[in-house]
This record gives sequence, structure tokens and C-alpha cells, in this order.
Amino acid sequence: MLKPKFVSCIFLLTALTASAAAVAADPVAGKARAAVCQGCHGADGVSALAKTPSLAGQPAAYLEAQLQKFKSGLRKNPTMQAMVSELSNSDIENLAAFFAALPAKSAGGDPQLASAGKAKTAMCVSCHGENLGGHGEHPRLAGQRADYLVEQLQKFKQRERQGGPMNAIAQLQSADDINALAAYLAGLN
Repeated sequence: MLKPKFVSCIFLLTALTASAAAVAADPVAGKARAAVCQGCHGADGVSALAKTPSLAGQPAAYLEAQLQKFKSGLRKNPTMQAMVSELSNSDIENLAAFFAALPAKSAGGDPQLASAGKAKTAMCVSCHGENLGGHGEHPRLAGQRADYLVEQLQKFKQRERQGGPMNAIAQLQSADDINALAAYLAGLN
């Protein structure tokens, strides 16, 4: 005969597992919601627009966090704030799951600048991963548009964008360093 505590534990674990499955993000639902995103971020999540990030292959946790920051106003961008204002938490999770599942692609980069930028990536690896593909709430840098990376690093440097250690790291970089780093990262896949 099973003891009541054991039965309670089994019931609790079953309930938690069912709850987790019920709230799992749905990339198919995310794809349906992503039509409006694709005008700027590309049908395949790879942006062709200047200073507009590619979303394909970004970690879902990063995308969720950024969408929540735009929605709350912690991250400022009038276009993005308008786009996410009506999204539910479920919509945000589903969109993040959809874009995270898309394959990332190299944005290409200036080969001469890229060679100088490669040596500067050692500081990036501890947060963004060995292949700079991002993990958790740290974004994928590999393959991102160089113009977008330059703009964001400048915003971190000028403290227009808050990002913990990113503000201090960007302060240490010259404009030439930022351009070289962005060119190298854009050429990765």
C-alpha cells in the first residue's frame, strides 16, 4: 500500500509536469503572430534593413527579455514599444520560440576590419558563448548585422542603453575597435 505522502508527491509532480507542458511556448503560434515582425526583421528572421537586428537563432530567453523590456519601457524604441504594447506574455513566449528556432545566417562583414576584430572577441565569450551564439538572456552576436552591432555598442558606451557590464565594456572600446568587432561578428555564422 502506498503511503499518503508518497501519493501526494506523485500527484504534485504530475500536476507540475502538466502545468509546465501547458505553458510551453508554441513556435507555430509564434509564426502566426510574427507576420508583423517580418516586415523589418525579415521573413526568415534575417534582417535586410539597416540598423535592424536579425532575430533568427537568438536565444528565446533573450528575445523574451528584450520584448518585455520594450513593453515596459525599460528599453526605448518607439516603433518596438508600439509593436509589443498589445502582446500578452504568451504571445511574447511564442514569438521568441519561433524566432529562436529559425536558422541564423551570416550577415557578412568587411574582411579587413574583421581580421582586426577577431582578437577583440575574447571579452565577449564569457557571456555570449564560445561560438558567440548567445545563451540564456545573452544575445547571439555571430552573424548579426554590423551596423546594428555598432549602433548598440555606441548606445551602451553612451549609456543610452543599459546593460550591466556592457556599459563598462563599451567604454573601453574606441570607435575603430567597435567597427572592427562588429565586422568580425557579422561574418560569423
